[in-house]
Amino acid sequence: MDYFAFQWHITDECDQRCKHCYIFSEGHPLLIEMPWDRLVAVLDNVERMCQRMSRLPYLYITGGDPILHSRFWDFLELVHSHDIPFTIMGNPFHLTDEVCCRLKKLGCRKYQLSIDGMRETHDFFRKPGSFDCTLEAIATIRKAGIHCAIMATVSGTNIHELPDIIDLVVEHHADIFAFGRYCPTSEDKAMPDKGWHIEPLQYRELLEKCWAKYELYKDSDTTFNLKDHLWTLFLYEKGLFKIPEELDKDTIYDGCNCGNCHFTISAEGRLMACRRFESYVGTVDEELYDVFNGKQMNQYRQHERFEKCGKCELLRFCRGCPAVAFGYARYFYAADPQCWKEL
Repeated sequence: MDYFAFQWHITDECDQRCKHCYIFSEGHPLLIEMPWDRLVAVLDNVERMCQRMSRLPYLYITGGDPILHSRFWDFLELVHSHDIPFTIMGNPFHLTDEVCCRLKKLGCRKYQLSIDGMRETHDFFRKPGSFDCTLEAIATIRKAGIHCAIMATVSGTNIHELPDIIDLVVEHHADIFAFGRYCPTSEDKAMPDKGWHIEPLQYRELLEKCWAKYELYKDSDTTFNLKDHLWTLFLYEKGLFKIPEELDKDTIYDGCNCGNCHFTISAEGRLMACRRFESYVGTVDEELYDVFNGKQMNQYRQHERFEKCGKCELLRFCRGCPAVAFGYARYFYAADPQCWKEL
């Protein structure tokens, strides 16, 4: 039975104010914590939806920093009692041996941290001391028997440091490494002269460098997750990905999970197709099953509308990142700004 993923932001509270964070991109909003009775109701709603779809729920519990929720441990006890697997996506600042052992006991399979550059760059994005604290937390997480994942957000401001980050995570025995592209949170940050933008061939060059590193470290303790769907185009051009000879014309085989097997739940109870752009589809007070199969969500399944991808043979396997495209063009079906393929 396949999983259905829920990225659940249980609180907006956070120890950091990262420069690329979507929660704080427009200033300092009112920080919301999902109350206990709503946590319980939403979890029941999640289970009802998955039962109707013959899927298994998988929770990505995040925030803000989820550990700052006033009833964080009560919530994990509840999730554990329902035997639902989960990953925590949070900060490193509260991860003692005791905390990580408790997370493991309650069923935490993976803890995801972020590294967005080497020390000076990372601490510029996040806060002073965050880099060293994150590296220390990798060992603490793994010591407790939890897989440690490292996620990087790449933009024009840190693209030159990605190969060094790969060396770093391998050196510290992180279990998983992946990176995704920055989604502009304002029209200003989408402008090339602001330093965040990456040119298409520049991005392809980055994938080439990272692939060389992945090959170098293929026997290491670290698994490299090809999160960005433009990896499919990269491997296709290198002959390492081939389109199956027999295709079901109505099947989407890979690529963006919007409208497929993912929901985002905000701390205020909003449902989104993807947290990386404005994709509101309903609230947790509705039946999640009905929202997922409703009109608002269906707009993210109209793959023939993609302006560039609709003409590409990789439509059913790639589609780049529509959230990044939205950040630039304010339109989900716009061309991916880093796609280098000429049609």
